[in-house]
Amino acid sequence: MKRQVKIMKIRSNKKLLKKALHAGNCKKYTTKILNQEKEIFDLKQLLQISKSLNSVLEFDRLIEAILYIVMAQLKTFGAAIFTKKSFADNLFVLNRDHYGFDISRDVQYSINVDHPLISFLDKSDSGHTPNEIRQNIETDKIVQDLFSLKPSFFVPLKEKNRMIGFLLLGEKMESSHEFTDYEKNIIENIASLAAIAINNSQLLEMSTTDIMTHLKLKHYFFTLLMERLDTINSSDSKDYLSILMLDIDFFKKVNDTYGHAAGDIVLEEVARIIKSCTRNVDTAARYGGEEFVVMFNNTTPSAAMTIAERIRKLVEDKVILYDGQNIEVTISIGVSSYNFDNESAKSIVERADNALYESKRNGRNRVTLSEKNLPKA
Repeated sequence: MKRQVKIMKIRSNKKLLKKALHAGNCKKYTTKILNQEKEIFDLKQLLQISKSLNSVLEFDRLIEAILYIVMAQLKTFGAAIFTKKSFADNLFVLNRDHYGFDISRDVQYSINVDHPLISFLDKSDSGHTPNEIRQNIETDKIVQDLFSLKPSFFVPLKEKNRMIGFLLLGEKMESSHEFTDYEKNIIENIASLAAIAINNSQLLEMSTTDIMTHLKLKHYFFTLLMERLDTINSSDSKDYLSILMLDIDFFKKVNDTYGHAAGDIVLEEVARIIKSCTRNVDTAARYGGEEFVVMFNNTTPSAAMTIAERIRKLVEDKVILYDGQNIEVTISIGVSSYNFDNESAKSIVERADNALYESKRNGRNRVTLSEKNLPKA
């Protein structure tokens, strides 16, 4: 009897053991399937990120897109990017678009390409924590200034094994402060996509930017304007779009009186004032000679007139010093706005140009709104 009970217990234990092994295998396979599903999802996300980044042409908008993607995908409270202003520069500079960092106005956040931190980052693909950097290089004032921002991770941005900048990640949203190997792999992939997009954008920037004024060229301006009109016309929402045409008054007199070198400085200063009155979503271009054009997105005719008047006043008040002489100039401006009537890009610009010449005919140094945009009586 005892022997029979013992046999029954052994059989029962075997069944329990089989159930336990089966449950363990199910859990193991379930975990494996979940991990594979996550990998597939992340790969799809990377594909979407690649498409998204390659669809953004303008550099400032691209940087903004990268920062949003990084914070969303890596679950951080902040992100910032250091890049060169041009391929020939020797400094990586903090881009003006950044999120989640307490930036001090007293600190110039820039670092030379020959700095030990850049050399150290260049040896890695996925990046390093501040502690890893401290352990490998001497932390001088430049590095301390970066550490004072309290980043969680430094990520190199490389294109064809050439470092074109680096990314700072802010504090992680999740409780764990360390990135896992899997997360570092995701970081590396996103950084690679971002680096390619930045490099392409900088190449485009070079080929579409006026060397003297650093504003866009005329042909590129029209490309963006036509794209913007297509977007507005295909959308249900009515986003206003306004155009400014600007011309420096009596510019030939400046060249004849002070020389062409002085004229170049005047062009640069006026371009700088125009640029200072635009946002990242706007586009300022050199139209030709001493003439400029600006596209203001989501801007009503009245708002465009206000901005134009601000530009006019800033130019009027500006005293430009050249070779010990004070040069003062004024500017005439014409304004037009899209009326959601399928008007062409060329026509909208021509209306602003006609309004500009109305300003010229009426005494210069003034702003005129296109007749088609005047309030109806």
